[in-house]
Amino acid sequence: MWQRLKYLLSEFVVVWAYFVLQKPVFMMCNASKHYALTDYLSVAWHGAWLDATTAGYLTAIPFLLMLASVWYGKMPLRKVLTPYYIIVMLLVSLIFIADTSLFAFWESKLDATVFIYLDSPKNAAASVSVAYILLRMLYIVVLTALMSWLLWRITPRKLQAVAGARRRILATVCALPVGGLLFLVIRGGIRVSTQNVGTVYFSSDQYLNLSAINPVFNMFASMEFQKKYEDEFRFYPDERRAELMQGQYAVTDSATTSVLNTKRPNILVIFMESFGATMIERLGGAKGVAPNLDRLSREGVFFSNLYAGSFRTDRGTVCTFSGYPGLPTLSIMKVPRIANNMPNIAHSLAEAGYKTDFLYGGDINFTNMRGYLLSGGFQKLTSQDDFTMEQRNYGKWGVPDNLTFDRLFAMLKEREGSKQPWFTAFLTLSSHEPFEVPFNKFEDAHFNAFAYTDDCIGRFIERFRKTPQWDNTLIVLLPDHGIPYPKEGERFAPHFFRIPMIWTGGAVAKPMVVDKIANQTDLAATLLAQLGLKHTNFEFSRNVLDASYTRHFAFYSFVNGFCYLDSTGVSVYDNVSNRVFYNEHPAADSQRVAKGKAILQTLYDRVGKINGGKYK
Repeated sequence: MWQRLKYLLSEFVVVWAYFVLQKPVFMMCNASKHYALTDYLSVAWHGAWLDATTAGYLTAIPFLLMLASVWYGKMPLRKVLTPYYIIVMLLVSLIFIADTSLFAFWESKLDATVFIYLDSPKNAAASVSVAYILLRMLYIVVLTALMSWLLWRITPRKLQAVAGARRRILATVCALPVGGLLFLVIRGGIRVSTQNVGTVYFSSDQYLNLSAINPVFNMFASMEFQKKYEDEFRFYPDERRAELMQGQYAVTDSATTSVLNTKRPNILVIFMESFGATMIERLGGAKGVAPNLDRLSREGVFFSNLYAGSFRTDRGTVCTFSGYPGLPTLSIMKVPRIANNMPNIAHSLAEAGYKTDFLYGGDINFTNMRGYLLSGGFQKLTSQDDFTMEQRNYGKWGVPDNLTFDRLFAMLKEREGSKQPWFTAFLTLSSHEPFEVPFNKFEDAHFNAFAYTDDCIGRFIERFRKTPQWDNTLIVLLPDHGIPYPKEGERFAPHFFRIPMIWTGGAVAKPMVVDKIANQTDLAATLLAQLGLKHTNFEFSRNVLDASYTRHFAFYSFVNGFCYLDSTGVSVYDNVSNRVFYNEHPAADSQRVAKGKAILQTLYDRVGKINGGKYK
């Protein structure tokens, strides 16, 4: 059995080392500036887990053959695996060389979009010489031969079956933990998130992040998302769609009502998990659950008629920071090629001289969040990995809110005296199922968890109010999405998607209620306009504090459906059955549905073109 385990470990290490060594080669071939040795080492270190995952996938077949050899007499392992080695190493070497070579032209990692160009190889190769192509073909052949030979050398010629039924069963049982370990390597550990491209992101320098990505993993992961999104939801011809879209997002900064007393405040976004209107008494929600938010809504600028863009955190994050409405069948955050090309409030503020960072007490690798945030301009990320094991293991999702609010306060205190403005976003997590919190106010677990987060918010605000930074800070309290609880009525109805947005802090000039119908996506344009910054790249975000905002409507999506609501009423539409299943004021229903369809078609058209590299 030891011979089998020794071989399996050797095979894994050889393949893993091959992936790790590709990193410095890629960097040396494509770096546009000088990088220090520490940068090379950081790229190799942060990319090593994704390399291990990919090596784990390629070790799965040798593991199964090793397991079979316990029962099968005299298995000619080397003879059986040699064709496998050649095919796999040819594929790996081809992807590595193509990725390294094409980066200089595409400035992006090789992914499944390469297949778009294979139907016209002549045009695809028009920019390079024959010698260039032949040299790279030689590299592929040499690397394939070398790696196949190395794997061939470490592979036993034959493996004898284990003698006796009992010993075979015992050997099989002993091999199962090895299989479990291999599964964990492939999965990326035991944390909530599974391995994804975003887990390797570690730097505000996007080139270093791209260098850390395993090209083989990236290629096959991208195939899941290689669709022509622009062909989905083709409700109308382009002319009719454009006609329906006319004026819907046409908002300027012609006469913006200023609600701040400074143009360069520090900005803190407290991004509240699931904290929808059903938990806010002032919005008709449960009584006594969120007294602090109710109080703060009266002290600052209260957007009382706001709606979330979607139903999940990954989608709500993109809605908030990129100003892009949620999509019913696609999570933009999970598709790096699209997510990395989205505008972001953090990027806009960083260009204006802000220091930017993001705090989350959970697994920031979940749904490619790390990749999205770093590529979007957040210069520093703090997550559960920066807390003790005891703190992060309190609940399923990570560190409870009272501890992360303490960390937030400590982080902000360290900035006292700094002249550089800062933008910090903090995603809470305790108001998420299974609602396990160190608090006891309500018997109902849902209400109790939200009351706990509200209590944490109230305590933090009062502590921060006493600091010198309060007078120059804008605090934005905004949920990532709502929650269908209490479960009364249609779960996709507007009252479950209605959310509060509160602007408070010393930078707020005076209390004010904004009762215009608006979307979570409107934060980007509304906030940047208050600072006098451009926001034209946020195509679907509107400055709701400007006099030109006259088309008051909200749009949100859920699992293959959408809602369009305005002053005429509400229409909730199911894309599968092609029917409205909830409406208010049916007389204008067809107009609302038509406008919602046009928005959905436009959104998919945009992401399709971004995914294909055809939209700027």
